[in-house]
Amino acid sequence: MSAAERVPGQFTLVLHSHLPWLINHGRWPVGEEWLYQSWAHCYLPLQRILRRLADDGYTDQLSLGITPVLAAQLDDPAAVAGMYEWLADWQLRAMEAAIDDDPDRRASGHREYRAAAAALDDFAQHWQHGGSPAIRDLLSTSVMELLGGPLAHPFQPLLDPRLREFSLHEGLADAQLRWGTRPSGIWAPECAYTPGMESLYRDAGVSHFMVDGPTLHGDTALGRPVADSDVVAFGRDLTVSYRVWSPKSGYPGHGAYRDFHTYDHQTGFKPFRVTGKSVPPAAKKPYDPTLVDAAIDTHVDDFVACIRQRLIDESARLGRDALVVAAFDTELFGHWWHEGPIWLERVLRRLPEAGITVGTLATARRDGYVGDPVELADSSWGSGKDWRVWEGPQVAHLVQLNREVTDTALDSLDKRLPAHGSADPGADPRDLTADQILRETLMTVQSDWPFMVSKDTAAGYAQDRAYKHAHATREICTASDAGRDARAASLAAGWRRADNLFGALDARRLPTRDWSEK
Repeated sequence: MSAAERVPGQFTLVLHSHLPWLINHGRWPVGEEWLYQSWAHCYLPLQRILRRLADDGYTDQLSLGITPVLAAQLDDPAAVAGMYEWLADWQLRAMEAAIDDDPDRRASGHREYRAAAAALDDFAQHWQHGGSPAIRDLLSTSVMELLGGPLAHPFQPLLDPRLREFSLHEGLADAQLRWGTRPSGIWAPECAYTPGMESLYRDAGVSHFMVDGPTLHGDTALGRPVADSDVVAFGRDLTVSYRVWSPKSGYPGHGAYRDFHTYDHQTGFKPFRVTGKSVPPAAKKPYDPTLVDAAIDTHVDDFVACIRQRLIDESARLGRDALVVAAFDTELFGHWWHEGPIWLERVLRRLPEAGITVGTLATARRDGYVGDPVELADSSWGSGKDWRVWEGPQVAHLVQLNREVTDTALDSLDKRLPAHGSADPGADPRDLTADQILRETLMTVQSDWPFMVSKDTAAGYAQDRAYKHAHATREICTASDAGRDARAASLAAGWRRADNLFGALDARRLPTRDWSEK
């Protein structure tokens, strides 16, 4: 492709990787199984893709968000051991299927055995010490930009300002500790925003963040500095993103692809293809890998053509080179869409062949894909693009729970912690009880629980988790407020053992209360 055939502008792919803390909170059908499935089918393949691209000299291929709570699980020794066992069990189940009397089940067993063997080998080579070493290796190649975020993935606009500031700063510090770098960009949980958050980001050293397209009124062709800050909001281009994944259409629904919803309950595998959108599970046809390659190539060509035309059209509209940002949950690629990782790698390799410049959010900011400042309104990437999923009537009880638990925790912490708060955290010894109060509070208010209730996706599990962490917060605070320090410390230690995450969280960095507002 000659230089004259270069398409104007830049394309950026953003992937958001997140799961709530699942270790020691159930296994099947809800719990650790979610982590192990996503790890095997999404995180391992994605890192293989990035390693191959890096080996071939590709740089700045995507902006990859990894939330601190997911990063903690990928590094957790119990999770690493559990993952290895899960992969071995996958292979054993495949061996049983491979000798079944049914020919379709045998074929499925052979496919699954090969996939499990490859995953076990990959895991042993690159993941045996957790996720952070593998991520550090990728960062050293410059194949991607890493996006951070606040601890425990809270819905920030509804969070007490002190807790909002604390969770963001601690999340960025967590990234520095794990990966040896402090991200300059973040994926704001749920792409949620409320006016003033740009000041929080600026003070934390964040230079850019993601919002959904409607937050920028659909004009996502450039990043925009927010209000009077120099913090840039980049918007998801829905025209492009929905080409792949939308509520009603998208590539994963093609008849040749593996069906996500239909199980063979004897083996636990998914040996059927989509067949047709209106075809009931009992009528699904067996998965046929020989049909898949052509479908993937068709969808790669369609997506590349879509990006190319979008860049040309938006650049012409602006009168300058435009930016196109497509953003997805990482878990789409491999978990929800079995063929997604293959499609993803082919797209990234074919984009430059089509004359399209690929870069990250950081390179877009550096290279001037930034327009005029903009005032943003309350928003998210959820249903209605507002906050209804996280504060609607169906989750009013969780909103109230979060408010009460936060008030209880902050009142108790103000009694325990020295008055200088975050101004000089080294002047007083670390308070492990205070640390645990904050840890449990953040686990209570994470955005996953109201989302799961609103969407009726394992709603009972979500409510149980929220109330369990709320109970932990309250009982530690009750003992602390009563002056029963030994009891509070014992409770805190017990809950700390139950959920072994965020060991570097330090309550001494909690901002002090502005008593003039009380």
